[in-house]
Amino acid sequence: MLYRAHFAMIRNPLINSKGMHTSALFGFINQVLKLIRQEKPDYLMAAFDSSKKTFRHELYPEYKATREKMPEEMQYQLPYLW
Repeated sequence: MLYRAHFAMIRNPLINSKGMHTSALFGFINQVLKLIRQEKPDYLMAAFDSSKKTFRHELYPEYKATREKMPEEMQYQLPYLW
């Protein structure tokens, strides 16, 4: 959802007064709020990929091998979600 939000606004990114890109944060939070309104869950959990190698890399060395690095302007937004 975070990638989807970031790339949906890539041509007109949201940037705060400090110059930080906030498109991914804005889009992610809006998607979560929409989900909450529609589904009215009792609980909610979010999961993110680890930045470290996992057992999947041992099972399949090519796991995510061709994936591009996360865009830098997106990396800075991650701590605000945790």
